[in-house]
Amino acid sequence: MNLLFFDIECAGVYKTAAKICAFGYVLCDGQFNILKKEDILINPLGKFRLTSPRGDGIVLPYDEAEFKKQPTFPKVYRRIKELLEDKDTAVLGHATLNDVRYLNLETRRFRLPSFDFLFSDSQLLFMSIRNDFSHQFGLGHIADELGVEFTPHRAADDAYATMRVVEAMCREKGMDYKELSSFLKIKNGRITGYSVTSPSSEASRIYAAKKQEEKLKKTRAHIEFFKYLNRKRPAKDGSLRGRVFSFSRDIEEDLELSKPLIDKIYAKGGRYVQQLSRADTYVLLPDDSSVRTKNAQSASLTLLELPALWELLND
Repeated sequence: MNLLFFDIECAGVYKTAAKICAFGYVLCDGQFNILKKEDILINPLGKFRLTSPRGDGIVLPYDEAEFKKQPTFPKVYRRIKELLEDKDTAVLGHATLNDVRYLNLETRRFRLPSFDFLFSDSQLLFMSIRNDFSHQFGLGHIADELGVEFTPHRAADDAYATMRVVEAMCREKGMDYKELSSFLKIKNGRITGYSVTSPSSEASRIYAAKKQEEKLKKTRAHIEFFKYLNRKRPAKDGSLRGRVFSFSRDIEEDLELSKPLIDKIYAKGGRYVQQLSRADTYVLLPDDSSVRTKNAQSASLTLLELPALWELLND
C-alpha cells in the first residue's frame, strides 16, 4: 500500500469558493520511500487574500504572477482526482478536513463531480498517541517535537513534513502506518457526494463522548438552577436589601454550592438575576478568566470572589 500526503494552499477562502492555488503532494511506499513529490500550481481565478487563523499575512513561495500563468482547477481536477482516489493508496494530510472541504468547495464552484475517497489526519494521529485533545496541534509544533524541518506554506513541503511526522510516529511505536492506524482504531474520514465526514480514533471518540456528557450535565444543572431560582420567595429586609447579584457559570452549575447561596442572599434581602445587565455585583471563583467574567468587568460590576461573598452572607 502506498501513502499519499497532500496539502492545499488557497488564494482566499469564502462560503462558496476556496480558490485553490496549489495542491502539493508526496507519494511514498509503505516504508516512506518517496516515489514522487510535486506542487501542482493552479490559477485561482481570483484575488489573493492571504491570512492565517491569527490574522497574520501568509507568504507563499511563489509570486502571484506565477499562479496566474497556471491552468485553472477544472484543468487539473482529473489529475488530482486520480491521485486521491487510487484504491491502493492511503490518503493523509494535516488537519485534513479543512483541505477536503476546500476541494469540495471548488468542485461545487466549477460544477464538477464530487471527489470520493477516504482520508486520515496526522494531527489526529499525534493527538491520539499523546491522548491530548485539549487543543489543536499545528504542523510546526508537531514537526518541532518530532525533529522534522520544513518550509511553511509551500504545499509540497507541508505534505513532505506531514509524511515525516507520520513516519516519526510509526518509528516511535515500532509499527508501519497500517499497523499504527489499526492500533489507534482509526476510522477514516470520507468525502462522497459532496458530503464530508471527519476521521476519528478510539481516543478521540472517547474524548468526544466525555465532552458531550459534560455538556449535558451542565445543561441539566443550568435548567435545575433556573427552576430553583424562579421559586417564589417573599421579599425580606436585611443587610443586602437593594443589592442584585449574579454568579459565574461555574458557581451556578455547582448546585450544592449555588442553591444555599441563593437562599442566603434572599434571606438577607438581596436578589439574584442571571442577566449581567440587571446585576450590580458579580460573584466569581478565584482566577476565573471566563468570557462571562470579562463581560462583568466590562460592565463595571462590583466583583466579589466567593470567599468574600461567604463572609458577607455570614456577617
